[in-house]
Amino acid sequence: MKIVIPSTILLVLAVVAFLGLTNEGSAPLQVVQILGSEGSGKGQFKYIEDFAFDAQGNVLATDALNSNINVFSPEGVLLATFAGKGPGDEHMQKPEGIAIAPDGHIFVADYLSGYIKKFDSKYNHVLTFSGFGEKPGETAESEFMEFCSDGLLYMAEAGNHRVSVFDQSGKFIRWFGGYGTGDGQLNRPEAAKCDKAGNIYVADLANHRIQVFTSQGEYIRQWGVEGDALGQMRKPAGLALDADENIWITEIGNNRIQKFTNNGTPLFVYGKEGNKPGEFGNPHGIAIDKSGIIYVADTANHRIQKLKLQ
Repeated sequence: MKIVIPSTILLVLAVVAFLGLTNEGSAPLQVVQILGSEGSGKGQFKYIEDFAFDAQGNVLATDALNSNINVFSPEGVLLATFAGKGPGDEHMQKPEGIAIAPDGHIFVADYLSGYIKKFDSKYNHVLTFSGFGEKPGETAESEFMEFCSDGLLYMAEAGNHRVSVFDQSGKFIRWFGGYGTGDGQLNRPEAAKCDKAGNIYVADLANHRIQVFTSQGEYIRQWGVEGDALGQMRKPAGLALDADENIWITEIGNNRIQKFTNNGTPLFVYGKEGNKPGEFGNPHGIAIDKSGIIYVADTANHRIQKLKLQ
């Protein structure tokens, strides 16, 4: 007897099969190295936040509770530590966002003070600008940021629900966003990163979505709703673009990584809550180096996980 399976059942089976390929055990990622442990010693972390890469491929990682920035070689060797707590301008209270300008200067956002501090490539402090507040040019609870193709610094401000833009001298240029749930509005944005064309991708954390803007702050598109299925998200925090301009995010609420095309088509999810390799606790920043190695701030586990596509 010939058995005919209804098309609706075939569709369900296809979806299940596809989702089966996207769980953390089947996703094409492999942990290649783990850096750090809990503590305040050399190369240790208390609350790792975000990353930036210098011209030599070294990774700079902010630690909000140790109030410093650790510098690692591509091989994972600790090269330097700078900032830290103290009264001088070179010190920080709670560094979170970090970005490196085209000329090599390092910019670090201090979440508590609102200051943005500029260092040279030898980690010497050269400038402090902005300050805590809600007026144009002031910042509140500043988060992850990046220099884009126009040479300007785009910073997500969780406290002001906006993205602020500065030049390399610290001059305020503009802001966009504003509190809300509508198109182009933000609720505690965690990251602002850009593609090659200069479009700005924002991890709109409390709205559980990704929004895309022009460099002038004009709304383009969005994707994401709250949930834990493929394509859904819960508290997206870190955001990075790879060489093909796919979008990678970390999800604080789901303790995982998710990969999308830059139009929002979900490709796979990876990870779950835990402390084994490939598991995450409260993941924050994510960054991808020129060789395709993916760095994840595994914040609650006090470590950096380095992964690659298999």
